[in-house]
Amino acid sequence: MTVEEVFPPFSIPIQMRLFRTRVRTVAVELVGLAQIDEVATFATAKRMNEHLSGRWLLGEALREWGLEVSAIEVLRTSQRAPVLSYLPGVWLNSPLPAMSVCHSSGWAYVALAEHGWSVGFDAEDAQRGIAANAFDMMAKGEELRWLRSNSDRAIELWTSKEAVQKAMQLGMHLNPRLIKIPIEERNEEISIEKSKIQLKSWSFDGVQMALAWKKGSERVYSAEDELLDATRSAMQEQEWGVGCKTVRGNV
Repeated sequence: MTVEEVFPPFSIPIQMRLFRTRVRTVAVELVGLAQIDEVATFATAKRMNEHLSGRWLLGEALREWGLEVSAIEVLRTSQRAPVLSYLPGVWLNSPLPAMSVCHSSGWAYVALAEHGWSVGFDAEDAQRGIAANAFDMMAKGEELRWLRSNSDRAIELWTSKEAVQKAMQLGMHLNPRLIKIPIEERNEEISIEKSKIQLKSWSFDGVQMALAWKKGSERVYSAEDELLDATRSAMQEQEWGVGCKTVRGNV
């Protein structure tokens, strides 16, 4: 399988990388970041191949980031958002990047962003249409009126909303009708609750893409994480040295 790095046509103020690969049939045993129990729930071969291709690509992206993939797993938050974590027993607690995975038109995509941020990426065939009777499920008020008058830009609006949902780590738990995308104003920052989200959209190779990121990211804590954090805090709160005070005092 070939990995292609995608370079957005704009500058990004944080460390971020975007990759894609063609969806292929991949044996689950060859994808270290896949969980067999989760894969077994997929009803179609298409969905399984998309998932496995995405998880395989995630592993390749993490290697490009400089990480040891065999020490990492993918967990899910209470809202089912995927996050990276170290496997139990490896006793590592160094920062891991944020991640976003999507699949569209035979491609799998992975976006990685530096630790301390959350990232969301979405892509769809730029020529794909959205039925007009679905517009009121993704927009309301003035935005809905604009959408009905600019139906040719529906996919641009939809990918932007999906990217924001992922950056918020909420997915469809965040109603897309509550996300107002100021497409006409070209405002690249939007506010949801107390979060400021940066949003960019563009077309590449016949694909409409949207990338969103914000400060702060939810993580899933393990018992090892809590112990390592407690140890680090204790080391910061007191003077640590080699040997006992009596020995050091007699030197």
